[in-house]
Amino acid sequence: MPRFAANLTMMYTEHAFLDRFAAAAKDGFKAVEFLFPYDFAAADIKARLDEHGLTQALFNAPPGDWAAGERGIASLPGREDEFARALDKALDYTAVLGNKTLHVMAGLITPEQSREKHRAVYLKSLERAANAARAAGITIVIEPINTRDIPGFFLNRQDDAQAICEEIGAPNLKVQFDCYHCQIVEGDLAVKLRRDMRRPNAGIGHIQIAGVPERHEPDLGELNYPYLFDLIDSLGYEGWIGCEYRPKAATSDGLGWIKSYLQRA
Repeated sequence: MPRFAANLTMMYTEHAFLDRFAAAAKDGFKAVEFLFPYDFAAADIKARLDEHGLTQALFNAPPGDWAAGERGIASLPGREDEFARALDKALDYTAVLGNKTLHVMAGLITPEQSREKHRAVYLKSLERAANAARAAGITIVIEPINTRDIPGFFLNRQDDAQAICEEIGAPNLKVQFDCYHCQIVEGDLAVKLRRDMRRPNAGIGHIQIAGVPERHEPDLGELNYPYLFDLIDSLGYEGWIGCEYRPKAATSDGLGWIKSYLQRA
């Protein structure tokens, strides 16, 4: 049965961040994820997780200057030392929060920049990340993101992401399969889930969902999520499914789609 994690960056924004943990637990969630924890002490977040019986499913490594528009630094030439420091910081947080999956964002590329050079840097960064995370039992995930939401993002397609993981060959490097991004870029989600779930030296390490195209609740839009949830179950996926969507109104009011799953859990 699917296990869902509330994304506290997008959901429950009617509450202050540290109060979102209680709101998610009250609605029946057993896990949470978010983009970045770094504005808060890890111990303060851990206290909220423990108080409300929540598991930390995922967060992202530091992405560079987010406020200035950066969306990751793993593929950026000349930022290798900064990436190494960012990775260390992220792993320090995982040691406290307890999540076993860490997302590393690739970053942006402009048309005049060399894709080959960015890819070479990206592979070295990911190899470094996988090696550093392995001893702690952490899986590094990379996510293809559509260029409508993030123009110029380096990684856009599932097959490209799987090829990168296979080329590096680290057992703890996998792909974050975001159904929203995949539907916008490629479609054919069911075929790709079947193709990639158990790929050798790659595979799917985390799944996220949202309605397409507005990125509201999963029951709004063009995707048949009950079918996809049954498929994901049948493929043996045991990880969390992150609810990375923007509620159309108050978060709790839009949870009709998930109530039956939470009650069964």
